Amino acid sequence: MTQAEIKLCSLLLQEHFGEIVEKIGTYLIRTGTQPLRMIVSDTGLLLDQVKKALCVLIQHNLVTYQLQKRGFVEYEAQCKRVLRILRYPRYIYTAKTLYNDTGELIVEELLLNGKMTMSAVVRKVADRLTETMEDGKTMDYADVSNTFVRLADTHFVQRCPLVPETPENPDAPPPPAPTLVINEKDMYVVPRLNLVGKGKRRRSCDEEENGEHKAKKQKQDGDSSEPPPDDGIYWQVNIDRFHQHFRDQGIVSAVANRMDQTSSEIVRTMLRMSEVTTSSNAPYTQPLSSNEIFRSLPAGYNIAKQVLDQYLTLLADDPLEFVGKSGDSGGGMYTVSILWDLHKALASLATATLESIVEERFGSRCARIFRLLLRKKHLEQKQVEDFAMIPAKEAKDMLYKMLSENFVSLQEIPKTPDHAPSRTFYLYTVNVLSSARMLLHRCYKSVANLMERRQFETKENKRLLEKSQRVEAILASMQATGAEDAQLQEIEEMITAPERQQLENLKRNVNKIDASENQVDETIFVLESFIESTVKRP
Repeated sequence: MTQAEIKLCSLLLQEHFGEIVEKIGTYLIRTGTQPLRMIVSDTGLLLDQVKKALCVLIQHNLVTYQLQKRGFVEYEAQCKRVLRILRYPRYIYTAKTLYNDTGELIVEELLLNGKMTMSAVVRKVADRLTETMEDGKTMDYADVSNTFVRLADTHFVQRCPLVPETPENPDAPPPPAPTLVINEKDMYVVPRLNLVGKGKRRRSCDEEENGEHKAKKQKQDGDSSEPPPDDGIYWQVNIDRFHQHFRDQGIVSAVANRMDQTSSEIVRTMLRMSEVTTSSNAPYTQPLSSNEIFRSLPAGYNIAKQVLDQYLTLLADDPLEFVGKSGDSGGGMYTVSILWDLHKALASLATATLESIVEERFGSRCARIFRLLLRKKHLEQKQVEDFAMIPAKEAKDMLYKMLSENFVSLQEIPKTPDHAPSRTFYLYTVNVLSSARMLLHRCYKSVANLMERRQFETKENKRLLEKSQRVEAILASMQATGAEDAQLQEIEEMITAPERQQLENLKRNVNKIDASENQVDETIFVLESFIESTVKRP
């Protein structure tokens, strides 16, 4: 765990959960597995505060606990899971793209709350969608419930592990910590709920005062009511499934660039057919027959069966081997090769990222030398000068610059055991994996710097932001009561022209920082995927 990762985790925890949770999370990331007593002692916080902070972290899957043989419970922070907070906007946007606004809000609610029951998610999302609709229109619970079922069917949401209902020995005292279990068959099974109703709008202040007595009476009646039918069945976002979707999109894009749009649509269809049956770390998809693929093609692609077979043969014969042939039954059995060929694709993406950075930092001539070393693997300094057609002095300076920044490495091959410089070959080479690790570390530092910059910008303009919020609240309340245009204009003029310009600049800067964070996270995803595929590669 590098210092850059720890710092980024600390900033993410502080921004989303506050100082106390950030202190506990950072302590566990730095020190590793710790019992409750040590956490309270070392952080100097109250026992009640530590317990509540750990509850929040466990609720969001950022901390796990384990019962030790001696009988005490130890807590461990999941640093990689904390870093995934940075990718939340991308998960939400993907859900919006696939399942419209309803899917977006379901994923957003689950990410904000960590774990929720299906009935609670459906009611909350229906209320939020009703708020955005025109007067007189409401969102039906059944529509939200159907979208939730679709998300579960495609494994984007999954059940959380549960405490077993019946203890092994009823007379024995309860364990210090419950053991959570989940049956893989039930992980995506949605409980049958008869949710009838529609979303509700927030009431105005007058309505709240008039309905206060009624609300109290309903609350008292509700205390004795039965719990919801899905009580105890909690759901969470399946992050690995989203990463699998990002990876599949990368494969489809690579096929489209390599061949054409029809080929990419065929591969997309194959991935969609096997997305639920193939695990996120499987090297290949399940075998699919040519006839099955033909029946599952989108309605817009009216290609003949013979043309499809030709495309599948071309894909199987391509040197990149994105599609492999595994048999001849059913018109031919085909699979999409994921792990090995994805490793090739990710290696190409990681290399392209490195080349781009070298060109931006050191210029086009350095990029030429870098690409030359990638192609030729090992070269002496004289060979670099000759092949790149760059003067000796400039080539030496460029190589030493990249060497000092760890983009290029130097390998010594001695002719004799004494390693005498005069009898040693010095070969320059590029180690893509180590360069990717170095670049990933710098990406973490970049995101941390961007977050600190955004916090600084917001803090510097705190007074102006508060004033703007007060004015907006006054305008909203006056519009609701039917105020005249002259009164509204007078309120708007409370913010002067220079202040309005300052607010615009702040908004523009914060939007740039947010966009930069998302762009850096895309680079982080490519580099992390490349490093993981290198480790998993058979």
